[in-house]
Amino acid sequence: MAVLGAFAVPHPPIIMPQVGKGEERKIQKTIDAYREVARRIASLKPQTIILTSPHSIMYADYFHISPGKTASGSLIRFGAPDVRVSVEYDARFVEALTNEAEKEKIPAGTLGERNPSLDYDHASVIPLAFVNEFYTNYKLVRIGLSGLSFADHYKLGMCIQKVADTLGIDAVLVASGDLSHKLKEDGPYGLAPEGPEFDKQITEAFAKGDFLRFMTFPYEFADRAAECGLRSFIIMAGALDGKNVKAELLSYEGPFGVGYGVASFIPEGDDPERRILDKYYEFESERMRQIRENEDAYVRLARYSVEHFVKTKRCASLPENLPSEMTARRAGVFVSLKKHGELRGCIGTIAPVTENIAQEILRNAVSACSEDPRFEPVRADELDDLIYSVDVLSPAEPVSSPDMLDPVKYGVIVTSGRKRGLLLPNLEGVDTIEQQIEIAKRKAGIGPNEKYTLERFEVVRHK
Repeated sequence: MAVLGAFAVPHPPIIMPQVGKGEERKIQKTIDAYREVARRIASLKPQTIILTSPHSIMYADYFHISPGKTASGSLIRFGAPDVRVSVEYDARFVEALTNEAEKEKIPAGTLGERNPSLDYDHASVIPLAFVNEFYTNYKLVRIGLSGLSFADHYKLGMCIQKVADTLGIDAVLVASGDLSHKLKEDGPYGLAPEGPEFDKQITEAFAKGDFLRFMTFPYEFADRAAECGLRSFIIMAGALDGKNVKAELLSYEGPFGVGYGVASFIPEGDDPERRILDKYYEFESERMRQIRENEDAYVRLARYSVEHFVKTKRCASLPENLPSEMTARRAGVFVSLKKHGELRGCIGTIAPVTENIAQEILRNAVSACSEDPRFEPVRADELDDLIYSVDVLSPAEPVSSPDMLDPVKYGVIVTSGRKRGLLLPNLEGVDTIEQQIEIAKRKAGIGPNEKYTLERFEVVRHK
């Protein structure tokens, strides 16, 4: 009694004839592979299917497991209300999984459910619709992804494996997730160089059963590829921890600009060499060591300031032997912290308020880790996971027209009376002048009909 198999599947609504209206034939290989997955699940006869979904409820710091006894939903949002599924949840498995996650200090459970309908989760409806063509004698456990680390996703998968073993339940895991959404210029999300490269690497990992590869994608690379399934696949990998697997890439297509991969993983006995978590920790330790070794003096000072403050609750004094450019010049400075690829804090000064750049970094680093209203203060157990950047600003200059802006080259300051909002340049996902201005206005609380003035500035980014 255990996890009998795991499958990675996509969830494009267009794959259903009721939505595609003939366009689905352009991904016939995906349809055929999907049906093969459904047949394999039917042959395994699982008592429970665990489904991980990127479009279920998602929190930054918590895995949501769907509560209750039953749920139903359809593709009504896509004009296909007759594509409908109804499920019975495995309440016993859910309770055991919640308890096991708590023992492992993984924040997971059934809190936060607002709408039990599956209508807003096509990433669940589509896989279940395929499975139900061939097999319906199962109960479901539906799990959302989170903003937690790759390691936490893998450990949740390990909890799934343990619960299946402990309860004596035959289970199958279905990892719902599309690949890159940025494969083609004429696709709905455009083209990014990382898109095709991500799909190449993830499908190679599918074919080889290389679960460590799932976990070692740089967070920023995966974000730029605009994938949605990676964390789903990592939970799946954790559910097969320590198992030798027969891995098969059943199909890959991307004619609409989004990658659709279908893969099968069937365990074939224990393999201590496939206990991936320790290997991942070794990889991460080496990666962070290299990052620290390559930090320049600006970033090292920001890290020193944060670590000293978090550990002692006191602000650090400036260390000796800093470069003269940091002690002889004044400038506005922004300090940004990231954790697992996500922003963890960012505070800065538009113009200098201290005697030099070094003091500005020292001060703003403490603010970034403890005073950013969007986040809780940084804890000591997070310090090893933080990556820093320091932006040194040039003096701002007024501009008479948005045409004088460039979201890659210039940051922008938007002012309306006492309201003032700033946005740094060259930020991921900010591609146009209009986006840049609108985000800065929102940060300042400037309404759509309020008049405002614009300033621009350049930065030197240290990371």
